[in-house]
Amino acid sequence: MRVGSLLILSFLALLAVDGCKVGPNYKVPAMPAPPAFSDNGHNGDWTVASPADQADRGAWWTIYRDAELNTLEQQCTTANQQISAALHAYEQAHDIVREAHASLYPTVSIGGSATRNQLSSNEPLRPTTQPLNYWDFLIPVNISWEPDFWGGIRRQIESSAASAQASAADLATMRLSLQGMLAISFFQLRGLDLQAQLLRSTLDAYTEALKLTQARQTGGLASDSDVEEARAQLEQTRAQLIDLGVQRSQYEHAIAVLIGRPATDFHIPERPLAGDPPSVPTGIPSELLQRRPDIASAERHIASANALIGVAKSAYYPSVVFGAGGGLNSDSISQVFSPKSTDWFAGPSVSETIFDAGRRKAQVDYAIAQREQAASLYRQQVLSAFRDVEDQLAALRVLDDEATVTARSVAAAKKSTELSTLRYKRGLAQYLEVLTNQTIELNDERAAATLVARRIVASTQLQLALGGGWNSTQLPSN
Repeated sequence: MRVGSLLILSFLALLAVDGCKVGPNYKVPAMPAPPAFSDNGHNGDWTVASPADQADRGAWWTIYRDAELNTLEQQCTTANQQISAALHAYEQAHDIVREAHASLYPTVSIGGSATRNQLSSNEPLRPTTQPLNYWDFLIPVNISWEPDFWGGIRRQIESSAASAQASAADLATMRLSLQGMLAISFFQLRGLDLQAQLLRSTLDAYTEALKLTQARQTGGLASDSDVEEARAQLEQTRAQLIDLGVQRSQYEHAIAVLIGRPATDFHIPERPLAGDPPSVPTGIPSELLQRRPDIASAERHIASANALIGVAKSAYYPSVVFGAGGGLNSDSISQVFSPKSTDWFAGPSVSETIFDAGRRKAQVDYAIAQREQAASLYRQQVLSAFRDVEDQLAALRVLDDEATVTARSVAAAKKSTELSTLRYKRGLAQYLEVLTNQTIELNDERAAATLVARRIVASTQLQLALGGGWNSTQLPSN
């Protein structure tokens, strides 16, 4: 009988571990992807990888080959408080998985008590041989185990594990977003440095123009109005240069917060932005489903919700609990550990809900609706990701064309300013003509400088739209 009992218990344990799991098994929702991005073939330089593109894309910002940016990005990764908070959120999700996994195993408790008891001498049916006062020393041990016959606990573990993976993807999304904000702020700050360099060189040219006008006034060849117009233009340009300081300080302060430092004593030395944005290989649209952590998070939420359907359906099946208990009980402390002080019990209990007025059906329907909601959000996230990539590819294409046209405009404006200045020196033109051409030239040059920053920012935003260097294989395993 003892061998038979052990065999039965072994069979039940095996059934609890490897038994059926109610509820649907998870399948990743199908999401059709276009064969290629529409703007991908417009400019071959965007898809042909340069040596920098072959580097580890985990540190995607290294493609810009800026040592200062590399240092700031590393500081952001290790010191940013939002990333730290997201990391702790993932740790909480991981702990929930451990908690759910513990439900597969028995619960064992042990205690101890010592009580002094007083019986009433007038108690009905009191045995006359029992003393009125006695001690009760008790050391109980209790074991309780609910085998997972129907897979409800394992489905809960599946749901918690998928939620933990979603939390890990959220951490990657937060890290990527903040790294992108840092890179964009850094390039915009460098773009302001480029404009500041332009304005300083323009101030030198305008100062020479003012001296020329003053000299011509002394010689009776220019009016007081010409001199004041030249001075007004000079001071207006100086005011524009000063105004850049406000924006630059704001970008510096934003970068300080991103790297976890007080903005008070943080400063980035001035260095103008230069060069064209590097090529960014986009790959094919279907790869985006593995390269965007926000898409991975949305997909893992579907898996979590799908497992909860099984949890809800397991409530339709009987609840089986194996319990056992025992301990040592004596009225004398000297006899507590005597074999005669041992008592115990063991046996299963089964319960089944016969009527609940549709409560379990409502819980199953609720879980199904949650899964469908998560699937819709996943599909929307995928569509948004395709749009993000297309937006930045279009931006790069348009800005590239705009930069070419603006460069021609700057060259023409410079030539026009040179000719009008020459005509003014020879007395063939009014100073208003020089002033007008100088204003046009400065506006065109500032537009060209702005385009340098906009193009490299669009390149950075394309990197973010493509998921940076992340891949879904980096998710923790179940």
